[in-house]
Amino acid sequence: MGSERQPLQTKGIFHSLPTFSPDIKGLTAIVTGANGISGFHTMRVLLESPQRWTKVWAASRRPPPQEMMDLLPPEHRKRVEHVACDFLSKPEEIAKQLTDKDVTADAVFFYSYAQPRPEPGAPAWSNAQELLDTNSKYNVCISLIELVLTVVTSAALLRNFLGALDVAKITPKRVLLQTGAKSYGIHLGPYRTPPMESDPRVTLEPNFYYPQEDSLFQYCKDHDASWNIICPAWIIGAVTNAAMNALHPLAVYAAVQAHKGEKLHYPGDYSAWLGLGEHSTAMLTGYLSEWAVLEDKCKDQKFNSSDTSILPNNRLWPELARWYGCDGYGGPELDESKLTTIDHGDGPTPLGYGPSAKTRFSFTLSKWAEEPANQEAWREIMQKHGVTHNPFEDIEAHFTFGDFAAFGAPLLLSMNKARTMGWTGHVDTLESLHKAYSELSQLGMLPPPVAEARPLV
Repeated sequence: MGSERQPLQTKGIFHSLPTFSPDIKGLTAIVTGANGISGFHTMRVLLESPQRWTKVWAASRRPPPQEMMDLLPPEHRKRVEHVACDFLSKPEEIAKQLTDKDVTADAVFFYSYAQPRPEPGAPAWSNAQELLDTNSKYNVCISLIELVLTVVTSAALLRNFLGALDVAKITPKRVLLQTGAKSYGIHLGPYRTPPMESDPRVTLEPNFYYPQEDSLFQYCKDHDASWNIICPAWIIGAVTNAAMNALHPLAVYAAVQAHKGEKLHYPGDYSAWLGLGEHSTAMLTGYLSEWAVLEDKCKDQKFNSSDTSILPNNRLWPELARWYGCDGYGGPELDESKLTTIDHGDGPTPLGYGPSAKTRFSFTLSKWAEEPANQEAWREIMQKHGVTHNPFEDIEAHFTFGDFAAFGAPLLLSMNKARTMGWTGHVDTLESLHKAYSELSQLGMLPPPVAEARPLV
């Protein structure tokens, strides 16, 4: 029954994907957060196999927008049914929604997530020490309260949902939870590289991933079920909710610069320009998640997920400029006097020793987005290309994570564990990013790229 005895397959830009025995069939799944970047693309993966997954329940407060569903072939859409659930409701209320729709589930894929806004002007995922360094005591108190509330709220999402499964008498054999690289403390300063699934928890600040994991472990223990945890890096994919799509604002920046006939300048320093980093294409993570759920040898295991396609900024920036027709690109600022340096404090770091992290940049996308000329250029782009989304209406929400992705600490996840257990999937990140931008154009989020993708080979 294991996929290791089956041939590998290629699906478009995705290579060396597993195939499974045709005896695995007639399964049903619940995908929570199916209108988000990870949930939507896992749903797409499951729907590609109609014999294996005969029904997919999309459980969320709102259904995936029609624009997103239009990315799916009609025959795939027929096997999706939305279940309106607010996971902050009582388990009994959630269970009623499930039973009213006669929901069944051999597997559950849980992606529901609550992301607080960073403090104004603060980096994405600002930690307690950074807040102490950059804000007043009053603001720190408020921020720490919000942080704790976020941990409690996000943990409650999963806990309430698992309680609802009990009430509704739905008994999945496997429950998959997606967390993220934040579980390794990458946002808190220098960390041991590359992060591995066996690394201990980082307890320098509250992290909602940990109580979620504990709830999952207890549920599976009590119900004779198995679990998986999937941990991606920066996620690439096309959805209408752009706030957590960190590479979306890079395309907005490139499109505006091209519209103005200007270069695509790089905001970070020389180190960030050369630093090795990688990303996690949501569709590939969906394939990995399906593999983990279907493989008996993978039960009760955590897996990192990345494209295994190293993409430093010095490779990405020229392609962004080419895709959107910019007048060339500019590398990092080499004049040290023109760089802003943020020292993230002298408190403890995930590594446990050595100096704290320092972020250096010549400008931020968030400040760039405040310039009236850039906002006017985007309005002209919207009119010219039929774009319906305006990220400049909420700069803090849409550009903060773009700054972190553009010149934050590079991230490389160890894929040794998944590889050792038989996972072989791969995608070239330049190709997947171009595909995501093209689909974001279909969703009215971006103008279309003007050049094709070139794989990083």
